[in-house]
Amino acid sequence: MSIKTAKAPPDGGRLELGRTIPSLLDEAVRSRPNPRAFNQRDGRGGWRTWSTADLAREAEALALGLRHAGLERGDRVALFTQSDMSFVVADMAALIGGLVVVPVYLTHTERAIRHILAESGSRAVLVSDRPLLERMAGLAADLEGVRLLGVSDDGALAGFEAGPAWAGRRVASYAALEAEGAELRAREPDRVDRYKRELEATGLATIIYTSGTTGTPKGVMLSHQNLTSNAIASITSLPRFRPGPDETVLSFLPLSHIFARTLQYANMWYGSSVHYGTPESVRHDLTEVRPTFMAAVPRVLEKSWERMQAVGDELTGLKRSLYRRALRFAQGYDVTAPRGGLAGVERRFLDRLVFAKWREALGGRLNMIIVGGAALRAELVNVLGAAGIEVLQGFGLTETSPVMTFNRPGRNRPGTVGEPIVGTEVGVSPEGEILARGPHVMLGYFERPEETAAAIDEDGWFHTGDLGRLDDDGYLSVTGRLKYLFKLSTGKYVMPQPLTDRLEADALVDTAIVVGSGQKYCTALVFLSHDALLERYGRIDASVLGEPRLEAELKRAIAVANEDMPHWSTVKHAAVVTDQLTMEDGSVTPKLSVRREAVVQRYQHVLDALYGQAAAPAGALFVTLD
Repeated sequence: MSIKTAKAPPDGGRLELGRTIPSLLDEAVRSRPNPRAFNQRDGRGGWRTWSTADLAREAEALALGLRHAGLERGDRVALFTQSDMSFVVADMAALIGGLVVVPVYLTHTERAIRHILAESGSRAVLVSDRPLLERMAGLAADLEGVRLLGVSDDGALAGFEAGPAWAGRRVASYAALEAEGAELRAREPDRVDRYKRELEATGLATIIYTSGTTGTPKGVMLSHQNLTSNAIASITSLPRFRPGPDETVLSFLPLSHIFARTLQYANMWYGSSVHYGTPESVRHDLTEVRPTFMAAVPRVLEKSWERMQAVGDELTGLKRSLYRRALRFAQGYDVTAPRGGLAGVERRFLDRLVFAKWREALGGRLNMIIVGGAALRAELVNVLGAAGIEVLQGFGLTETSPVMTFNRPGRNRPGTVGEPIVGTEVGVSPEGEILARGPHVMLGYFERPEETAAAIDEDGWFHTGDLGRLDDDGYLSVTGRLKYLFKLSTGKYVMPQPLTDRLEADALVDTAIVVGSGQKYCTALVFLSHDALLERYGRIDASVLGEPRLEAELKRAIAVANEDMPHWSTVKHAAVVTDQLTMEDGSVTPKLSVRREAVVQRYQHVLDALYGQAAAPAGALFVTLD
């Protein structure tokens, strides 16, 4: 098999093997101590702060408490927590104690949570607060393997009754477990060091259950070395990101997801100052925390950009004229082009009058954003780049710990997901599938040897299931999912992802699904954005589909998406609905990825109508391009 490959550029960061995750914390305490390393809201309008040493002390005490409570090396511990210090402390404690961490999405269905706890054989579940404690007590009541239920919030146990199903099992606070651990340490001062010495870099650290776009979640087994090598390689690939407390990081993505978690280890090791927020608090946190760095998913940037555009639309007179000039300049900006000449003069002029205000809306100090998790429009990279904010898109999967490639400062190519990180070899098969091998590739799928063998071939290549291409400079572009590629009845193959991305770039479109397998032409199922509908029409029910200008706006959006596409790979008809896809109806995963097959099956009657195979149902607008 002829595989086109690429490796990291010469200055692509630092590769370190043989490290455990607790060793990163030990090094930070010793070499890069930070008195304000970890920060979260205290519930009274302020922030509670932990130093690097505080985390080490709490995590070590909790590790001893967990082992004293009966957990043994290799036992699985599920974390059902908020993405804050309740996760960070518990995660590090379990790892120090030689336990295996099983993070559980708070948004998982009850069925998925039970499956994860049962299949992983988790013996303990640690939660953040009273609502999660009550929820987990009910979910795990009939799982005899769960022997311990721990809660971070000391006050959560006041008046709490676990119920008769928990007789003979323990419910305790982190504080109680830590106190027991402290007593044990006083008797055996070397116990923690012994636990750490027993850890192996190649040993299992965590089982992360993928969100299951195609079915039941399956556990991805990652070693300490998988995660530490990826964290170190990624953070040292950013020459402008300096070790120490001056780098202020806003963390709001779920720590149960590999992207945020690996960055957590990297920031901890580097001694950064991390502030934990939520997706809902981002707008406020940006202006209060004033971060220098954050990681995000594309939708967060899109919403920020939409807000900035809305502010500009409300301006009048000279301010409006200046804003529109800045907008035209930013939309025509190219981060890869030379920055001198007349364009440089104009950029400096607009920066003082307009772009500085854009930066202020994001806190005023933000100079770098790492983006992953979904496709990012090149336009946003260039627009924010014009304002002096570097947006670096990357690519990876849970199975790759997760970072495989990302764009670097000064080497940023919008529309690509960048170059491989150090130690990683990225390839594209003759069929166009993206492959990877290196120390970041998972140990395998938990208790699924056949699926592991299918995913990792005899040459060590992990098959991602994604389609892409490598240019001659080693930059990777992701073009779609292998399983979504379909063949028309004419014999032509269609990759729907480019059309989907273009349709979803329109503010009216929340989700688009392009289909056509076995048909003569492509069609699309379009779910409208409720935010856009409320803004433009003042309502979100199906009656809005009768608005006279809506069909014209949608025709224009589809025509833009079709531009420059091969004629057989364009949308001829679309069915438009106001329904929302949710996790509750099984259409969306906890990572907010759309379960394409489930949606297609649910709306098959609508798709049949698009091809004239069924009567047009009520509640849908059918759009045909001329």
